[in-house]
Amino acid sequence: MKLARCEYKGNIYHGVVRGTAICVIDGLYHQDLQETGMRLDSANVRLLPPVIPSKFVCIGQNYIEHIRELGVPPPEKPLWFLKPASSLIGPGDPIIFPRIADRVDYEGELAIVIKTTMKNVNRSDAMKYVLGYCCFNDVTERKLAAASPFNLAMSKSFDTFGALGPWIETELDPDHVQLKTYLNGKLVQDDNTSSCVFKTACLLEYISSFLTLFPGDVITTGTPKGIGPMNPGDAVEVEIEKIGKLSNTVESEK
Repeated sequence: MKLARCEYKGNIYHGVVRGTAICVIDGLYHQDLQETGMRLDSANVRLLPPVIPSKFVCIGQNYIEHIRELGVPPPEKPLWFLKPASSLIGPGDPIIFPRIADRVDYEGELAIVIKTTMKNVNRSDAMKYVLGYCCFNDVTERKLAAASPFNLAMSKSFDTFGALGPWIETELDPDHVQLKTYLNGKLVQDDNTSSCVFKTACLLEYISSFLTLFPGDVITTGTPKGIGPMNPGDAVEVEIEKIGKLSNTVESEK
């Protein structure tokens, strides 16, 4: 099932994607989705970020080939950092190249959306707390990130540096899907989540031992090899098997 958040004639709706229609539900996403009978043509709506998280918890250095690309040893425990909700944008929204930026990179990733408040959860129970999965672009100012590990969160926290969408897919094996990123139509990243060092349940167990995760919070699972720069005028797409494609363009800061 695909769950979408959209704007239509100035109003915001949550709904279930069925073919070319969005079937509006009563209220927010919850266990027993109640459809209202209202159907919106997807061609006439603006898709929004499917959730508004209180925080992004992002994982670094999780794909084997990306770790080799960086020339660092595999981490013994998940490496994570926080990304602010103010970086959030949705499908079709522009990624803004900051005036102070030197190099801005794409990083296609699989995102986990939390359904139920969780803290200190064992991996054997962790998947019960997941609503579903999205495409994510963990946009990064590379010069800042490379200068110091202490700059990592700063380099990823600019406004518009957290592209999420196009919707939430609830029926998915997150540890066995293909992820691809395209820059101006050219394939630049291509790997399977089975190549991750730390699987989904492991990440949820580890992160929830530090933080309380709330409904709508987003965990991103790292990027494959092939990271590279974007420039104003570029189009970037993150495509994940069984979810769909998240598309954004890059614009200069005005």
